[in-house]
Amino acid sequence: MSTPEPEGESEPTFLSHLIELRERLLKAVATILLIFAALMPFANKIYSWLAKPLLSRLPAGGQMIAIDVASPFFTPVKLAFFVAVFAAMPVLLYQAWAFVSPGLYKHEKRLAMPILVSSVALFYGGCAFAYFLVLPMVFGFLASVTPEGVAMMTDIGHYLDFVLVMFLAFGMCFEVPVATLIIVLLGWVTTEQLSTSRPYVIVGCVVVAALLTPPDALSMLMLAVPMCLLYEVGIIAARLLARRAENSSRVAD
Repeated sequence: MSTPEPEGESEPTFLSHLIELRERLLKAVATILLIFAALMPFANKIYSWLAKPLLSRLPAGGQMIAIDVASPFFTPVKLAFFVAVFAAMPVLLYQAWAFVSPGLYKHEKRLAMPILVSSVALFYGGCAFAYFLVLPMVFGFLASVTPEGVAMMTDIGHYLDFVLVMFLAFGMCFEVPVATLIIVLLGWVTTEQLSTSRPYVIVGCVVVAALLTPPDALSMLMLAVPMCLLYEVGIIAARLLARRAENSSRVAD
């Protein structure tokens, strides 16, 4: 007659996972706080750099304004915090990877690391694309359509919120190849189905771009076109991965 295992034997494993999770979270938070503390003396300079796409498009004598009394202090501090999170993202993802990787199979680890690195690079690439190309064109367009006699003066807090939303929108939309590859690896769709769904995807990209960008055709196209191209990149990557897996299975046989 078999005796049931004591319930207490499963507790150390669960507790050890909780302790490790706490340590990983503390390391992530400490990294953000250290970077944030290092950036605080340069908060105003960072905001000036972020404001260049708008300030360079304003007419002569144009400037930004602060509506709230405390916004000249809190807005640069808020930006410094987001920059700290942005800069600490590789460390945050590493801590998440270190926590979940022991539970993954060997082939899952081989796929997870390139996907993780690619997703970070694509997100950074989307933010850079928005800052260096999209924002200058958007603000140039908005400044050109400002009615005569109207002074275009943007609040620094509203500007920061707008730019952060644009960064998030472009950064997430640039993850299209990673999302495409993942749904193929999970077996939800095939590369053939992705190819035949191309017209619907193009329409979806245009709709998403229209919702996320300002109400002008230029910025909408500058988001929709890269999304469509990145969708094609995801299909190509999925096909190459499928061929590689097929060749590996043939060699194993």
